[in-house]
Amino acid sequence: MLAGSFLGGAGDRLLPASIPFRYFCAGSLFHIAAWVGLFLGAGDLADFTGGTGLLLAAIHLLTLGMFAMIAFGAAFQLLPVATRQPLAATWPARLCFWLLGGGTLVLSFGMAQTNIFALNFGAALVALAFAVFVILTADNLRRAGALAIVAAHGWLSLLALVGFVGLGLAISLDFEFGFLPNHQALAYLHMMLATFGFMGVLALGFSLVLVPMFALARAPGNWPGILQLGFAATAIALATINSQTALPGLGLATALAAGLSGGIYIWHMWHILRSGMRKRLGLSFVLIRLSWAFLAAALLVGLMLPFDQPLESAPALFGFLALVGWLLTFLTGILQRIAPFLASMHSTGKGGLPPLMSDLTPDLPLKLHAAGHNAALILCLAGILWPMPLLVQIGAVSGAAGAVAYAWFIFSIANRLRRQPGTS
Repeated sequence: MLAGSFLGGAGDRLLPASIPFRYFCAGSLFHIAAWVGLFLGAGDLADFTGGTGLLLAAIHLLTLGMFAMIAFGAAFQLLPVATRQPLAATWPARLCFWLLGGGTLVLSFGMAQTNIFALNFGAALVALAFAVFVILTADNLRRAGALAIVAAHGWLSLLALVGFVGLGLAISLDFEFGFLPNHQALAYLHMMLATFGFMGVLALGFSLVLVPMFALARAPGNWPGILQLGFAATAIALATINSQTALPGLGLATALAAGLSGGIYIWHMWHILRSGMRKRLGLSFVLIRLSWAFLAAALLVGLMLPFDQPLESAPALFGFLALVGWLLTFLTGILQRIAPFLASMHSTGKGGLPPLMSDLTPDLPLKLHAAGHNAALILCLAGILWPMPLLVQIGAVSGAAGAVAYAWFIFSIANRLRRQPGTS
């Protein structure tokens, strides 16, 4: 059965278009802000290991402002479609938007200015947003009767979410009260749970549906998804244990489990694309394929981290490859498909038929974004490896220009949808 068949009867599970698109539009603005923050904090990137400041603020503008915004908007709409269960209520999804957006702004300000009150208040607002997300998503997943492997990815992602949010609150309070025994180790676990646990597992799970759907491919059964999920869960458990102990070989075992999960995922996705009936997938899948290459590179660098190695910038390189190379590239690529897809489901063209996705996808802003984003990746990576903050700053300018073009793309779709009669 084609993976795209999960859309059957999806009309009664569509949210008002304003809900997912408010997340997508806000995420595109935070995307710009994150590159601006990187420009301002470029001097600290190559040897960054934590602590407050502009760079930490930029990271959270990206991870909370961009990644979480897009993940929330997509999950609120796509999970009910995939699981064939409507969202319990829509007002919490609207509340969640304001909590996450406002909390991210306050938290980022507190980090940039080392304002402890703002940092803790912003962290509390963000935690409330994630709590609302967990309640809504868990309620939907427990009623899921279809696509059990996607639901299983969702449960693991929520488990990692609870862990990294709890750690985030503790870390923010520790800046004021200093009660944590090993702040840096827990901050590293917080990053790993957020990047590879919450966002990473969510990306792996959604890929099992979205990539076959857009490629018009038949998924080769559940076993690759089960294996990638099993190794991902193992890596998350080992990383948690490793943060609290000094057992020899545990860091390497964590990296190997993560590598196996990522390797199975990449193989699975390439197999799906090769077997798909649609071969010309456009610029979006150029970015998606590139993101898989960066995921492989991040996992290879991750294998170096447990050992003494001469590359002093390896931790920063690992973080950039994972956050910007993999997740940001993947999200901007997949959202190029999700946004027009959702807009077409909400729209009605001539004769009462929905418009084609290609009619809702302006080419110029996407080409400008791809050029700016790819140039930013090359320049920033070079700036980390040498290290040369000026290269990072030039890369950040290029990334910001690409992000502006991407916001143009998202807002143009949202504006067209807003003018469509009958949408809300």
